Amino acid sequence: MLTLLRSLRRGLLQEKKFGPYLLYALGEILLIIVGILAALWIDGWNQQRQENQREQFYLQGLREEFQLSLVKLDTLIAVNRKSYETCMALVQQIPEARSREDEAALSRMLIPALSNEIAYNPNNSLLKEIISSGGLEILSNPELRQHLTSWESFLQSVNRQEQNLRNIRERTMDVMLGPQGSILILMRDAGMAHGFTDPGRPGREHSNLPLLQSLEFENKLLVYLVTAESTERLHYQPLRRKILSILEQIESEHSGRR
Repeated sequence: MLTLLRSLRRGLLQEKKFGPYLLYALGEILLIIVGILAALWIDGWNQQRQENQREQFYLQGLREEFQLSLVKLDTLIAVNRKSYETCMALVQQIPEARSREDEAALSRMLIPALSNEIAYNPNNSLLKEIISSGGLEILSNPELRQHLTSWESFLQSVNRQEQNLRNIRERTMDVMLGPQGSILILMRDAGMAHGFTDPGRPGREHSNLPLLQSLEFENKLLVYLVTAESTERLHYQPLRRKILSILEQIESEHSGRR
C-alpha cells in the first residue's frame, strides 16, 4: 500500500501535475491525522476501561470492608449497651442490698458491667491503600469520595470518646481496688474464684457492700453509665449511619456499572 502511494506521488511530480499532487498530499496528511486521532481514541478508551475495572475492584473491596466493619460495630454497640443497662440495674439495686446474698448478686452484675473493653477496630486496609496511593480520584461518585475522605477524622472522634469511657471505667473499678475493697471476695461472690482459693479452707470474712453503697462508687458508676450511653447515642449511632450511607453509595455505583 505504501509502495503504491509513493509511486503515485512520484508519478504526479514527474508529470508536473501539481494540482492533483497537492490534493494527494492533503489527503495523505488527513490520513495521518485520522490515524493519530484513532490511536489516541483507542488508547483513551483502553485507559478508561482499565480505570473502570480498577474502580469496580475498589468498590467490591470497599463494600466487603464496610460490611464487616458494620458487623463489628453492631457487636460493639450490643456489648456497650449491655454494660450501661447493667450499670442502671446496679444503681437501682445497690441501695436495697443488705445481706451477703444481696452482695453476691451485685458482684455477679458488677463483673459484666465493668469488665468489657470498648474499642472499635474497623477493617480499613484497602481504604488506607486507596487514599495513600491517590486512588480516590478513580471513584466517580463525589459523595462517596467525601464520605471516605472524612472517615478517618470520624473514627478519631469515636476513638477519643472510647478512651474517655475507658478512663472512667478504670476510675470506677479503682474504688474496688482500694485498701477497703477485696477483688478476691468480688470474684468469689461472682463465681469466678475457682483456682484462687482452697475449697477446704474458710475464706476471709469481708464485705464489699459498704464500698458498693458509698457515694463515691455511686457517682463514678453514674458517670460511667452516662458516658457509655452517650458513646452509643452520639458516636456509635452516627458512625453506623455513616457506614450505611457509604454502603448505599457503593452499591449504587457498583450495580450501576454492571
